[in-house]
Amino acid sequence: MTSTDIDDTTRELLLSRIRDVPDYPKPGVLFKDITPLLADPVAFTALTDWFVELCVRHGATKIVGLEARGFILAAPVSVRAGIGFVPVRKAGKLPGATLGQAYELEYGTAEIEIHAEDLSADDRVMVIDDVLATGGTAEASLELIRRAGAQVAGVSVLMELGFLAGRGRLETGLRDAPLEALITL
Repeated sequence: MTSTDIDDTTRELLLSRIRDVPDYPKPGVLFKDITPLLADPVAFTALTDWFVELCVRHGATKIVGLEARGFILAAPVSVRAGIGFVPVRKAGKLPGATLGQAYELEYGTAEIEIHAEDLSADDRVMVIDDVLATGGTAEASLELIRRAGAQVAGVSVLMELGFLAGRGRLETGLRDAPLEALITL
């Protein structure tokens, strides 16, 4: 099921469960709050099923969830699909040996990490997150996956904020892997 395979009723259900919060976390930002979607078992199940289908279609053997809302979305997909879940965390949050990747933010830099031993050359990894905005975190996660020796199966997100051009930023890093967004705003 691709984004076009979601029927209009399901798409409207999901959209109706995403709340706009103006001026959060700072003035001028319109935050897309997915907590109402998570609280609705019908909507959350429909979203989970869409992600599972993408993982199966693209042959994923592991799922990477991006901190923090990506964890919430990716974990049930992992269980339902019967494949492993690997968290990508902010630097300093994982114990043991990690691989880190710095990336540019609008005003500075950040770094994410992954456990070095959680991925292998045999893995095809689907990256799952709630929103694709500028693409910085997703781009850094692709680099981490490849540095760990694994292959990228694709990136899938609930929402893509098209006006922020994150898709263009990811095109080189994705190579031939797909980027799928259920909703483009």
